[in-house]
Amino acid sequence: MRSMWKGAISFGLVSIPIKLYTATEDHTIHFRQLHRDCKSPIKYEKICPICNRSVSDDEIVRGYEYEPGKFVIIDDEDLERIPMSTVKSIDIVDFTDMGQIDPIYYDKTYFIVPEDIGTKPYILLIDSMKATNRVAIAKVVIRSKQDLACIRVYNEKYMVMETMHFPDEIKSTTQLPPLREVSLHEDEMKMAKQLIDTLTSEFKPEKYDDNYRKSLIEIIESKIQNRNVEIHEKAPAADNVLDLVSALKASIESVKNENEEKPKRGRKRKGA
Repeated sequence: MRSMWKGAISFGLVSIPIKLYTATEDHTIHFRQLHRDCKSPIKYEKICPICNRSVSDDEIVRGYEYEPGKFVIIDDEDLERIPMSTVKSIDIVDFTDMGQIDPIYYDKTYFIVPEDIGTKPYILLIDSMKATNRVAIAKVVIRSKQDLACIRVYNEKYMVMETMHFPDEIKSTTQLPPLREVSLHEDEMKMAKQLIDTLTSEFKPEKYDDNYRKSLIEIIESKIQNRNVEIHEKAPAADNVLDLVSALKASIESVKNENEEKPKRGRKRKGA
């Protein structure tokens, strides 16, 4: 695995040389756009509408639209003038409880691996965060953009960094449509809590998979091999649930029956 960023974690007066590695990968199936008649991929060209011609990359500059149709040019020299102490440093500014961070702030995840000479302070920071049950809040610049970040322990012996949105990047719920007022019956609350209890289990990520992606791959492979693929029936559309208690009761019974069947499916017959 190739590292995508190299720098240091600044922890007080301690500097830990590290490398960042992307921790996740996108398995989304991507499609190309083709011309229906000849099946050729569609090309996208950078064209200036005033000069009416294609432009090369060396003719393109970076512009900020401060008013409709009015731009100011920002070049590399302008960006280099910005005083940025975190260009090659992950500066820890605070420690906090992870439970105080709403997941809406998280963006991307990176593995943090120390350079050989930074192993001891790296492990010291990990053990200290585990002992105090804290995560670190830091600032870092990646790809010409400063991010807020959360550094936490992962799998007991490594650290990961979650880049985070700044508060002004989170949209306010005041922009959402208002909810109408409703009254909840005691039985509805009781059944809802019972259903949650019935569905509660230990989080095991390996038991979840991408069913849509699997079905899409099956369709793609069938077309490549020029064979028919079984089309499963669509899930029935949900009706407006008026009797919540009845629906919750039925849901609880369904989950219980499903849980009772699981051991039977996995049970071997005698003599097998």
